[in-house]
Amino acid sequence: MSKSRKNSFLVQGMILAGASIVCRIIGLLYRSPLFSIIGEEGMGYYSFAYNIYNIILLIASFSIPLAVSKAIAARLAKREYINAQRIFRGALIYAVIVGGAASLIAYFGAPYFVGHQKGAQLALQTISPTIFFSGILGVFRGYFQGHNTMVPTSISQIIEQILNAIFSILMAYVLILPYLPSKEITYQIARHGAAGSSIGTEVGVLTGLVFCVIVYKLYQPKIKIQMRHDRTKYVESYGNVLKILLLTITPVIFSTAIYNCSATIDQTIFSNIMAGKGMVPKTVSSVYGIFAGQYNVLINVPVAMASALSNAIVPNVSGAYALGKTDKMNDSIQMAIKVTMMIAIPCAVGLGVLNGPINGLLFGAKYGKGLGANMLRVGAVSVIFYCLSTLTNGILQGMGKMKVPVRHAAISVVVNIVVLWALLSFTNCKTYGLVFATMAFSFVMCILNALSIKKYTGFKQEFSKTFIKPGIGAIIMGVVVGIVRFVLMKVLPFGRLGFAVCLVIAIPVGVIVYFAAIIGMKVFTEEELRNVPKGHLIIKFAKKLKLL
Repeated sequence: MSKSRKNSFLVQGMILAGASIVCRIIGLLYRSPLFSIIGEEGMGYYSFAYNIYNIILLIASFSIPLAVSKAIAARLAKREYINAQRIFRGALIYAVIVGGAASLIAYFGAPYFVGHQKGAQLALQTISPTIFFSGILGVFRGYFQGHNTMVPTSISQIIEQILNAIFSILMAYVLILPYLPSKEITYQIARHGAAGSSIGTEVGVLTGLVFCVIVYKLYQPKIKIQMRHDRTKYVESYGNVLKILLLTITPVIFSTAIYNCSATIDQTIFSNIMAGKGMVPKTVSSVYGIFAGQYNVLINVPVAMASALSNAIVPNVSGAYALGKTDKMNDSIQMAIKVTMMIAIPCAVGLGVLNGPINGLLFGAKYGKGLGANMLRVGAVSVIFYCLSTLTNGILQGMGKMKVPVRHAAISVVVNIVVLWALLSFTNCKTYGLVFATMAFSFVMCILNALSIKKYTGFKQEFSKTFIKPGIGAIIMGVVVGIVRFVLMKVLPFGRLGFAVCLVIAIPVGVIVYFAAIIGMKVFTEEELRNVPKGHLIIKFAKKLKLL
């Protein structure tokens, strides 16, 4: 693979990853004030509602951007500008019909979807219109991606998340005002606070949609000029457009829905078994709220990077696979996995070692110890498995093996269900059963995806520089950071200020130690570093430290 091609792939991936990480960080920052307003019980209701909403959204519109971008890009490559525009309009019609139907199903089916957690019903009904707007927003984002620009998508995602954060907190407070003052968070406060937070999600999506519509209008003069010069004789019917969309959307829907439905299955099994063991619904909601609102949120921050790299590698793999250029395709796969592991492994170690300060800073001092911090310490390794399974999912889809991730996800969900049921039924691990079950899901997915990639491409995974040396570097980093944390927390006050100071010192120390370790172990050659975005600066810094 040429230097420019490799560099282009990494730059695209890093831009997408940067936007995704910014969105996740914003999401983390507003969790703490939201927790203080609606409490663990309210967060549990919101998490129940959001998981159900997310499954319906996945089925209705999650794969629309992928389908639209692939269809539009193919027509633009042939200079079929009129057909590209018909794809866009046909997709809008599809999104309006399917998204509208899904919103109505979520709203009227809410009493049945929430099961025992009746406090989540109002939140689900409040958030249900968002499904409709998300489908339309997905069409616009796919349109821009089909035109080979990720900037509108990235900016709209950041705007969406900022407005989501502001209005989630604001509306949660507004809706609980009639029940204040109160010495404790009552059922009504938790219920209405969760619904208020759902309004924030809706406002964020609507704002992102307005931004994309404005950008689309700015594109129109150029698009109209291209359409006037279009000499295409065959104009596709909207029936054909719908067929194209369905052929792309359907396999991705099944794959993504199964891949992400484990959260809803987990919460149902957990709720039913714990209720059967005598745990009251309020406690069930509270502990699940900690799992979903703290542990899952933190674990998914590094996964955003893997998801972005997955989106960036799909075109590379797809093109090379279609042309039979196996060596080029395997180079792309190896580089993507290597970069992903270079980030995921130290992230997992860092989250595990700094579990208390991170949890306490983001969610409140009392969460610096206890269930949330302990789950993060135990389950931080899931970061590696989730990142790798997300990336390999994208690789298989890029090769056109759309049904393979569906089959692997189904097998992994079965393993997840068995592990969770066994742990909750025969042990007293309670919430930790959720941690181990999701860990099993992502691990099985990794193994199955890796075997399929090898089967279809002959790809031979390099282990030393991809897993072993980054692992050694991360362990060294973890030991140093652990010592720094131990010393600092002995002298600093136990509270948000102490946690903040600890992290401000410990994280840069960890980055420097890990950087020195991987460069010293020659995980990347100087030539490989030149192909990384801003690689010349990394080389310059490494040479100053006499590591190169």
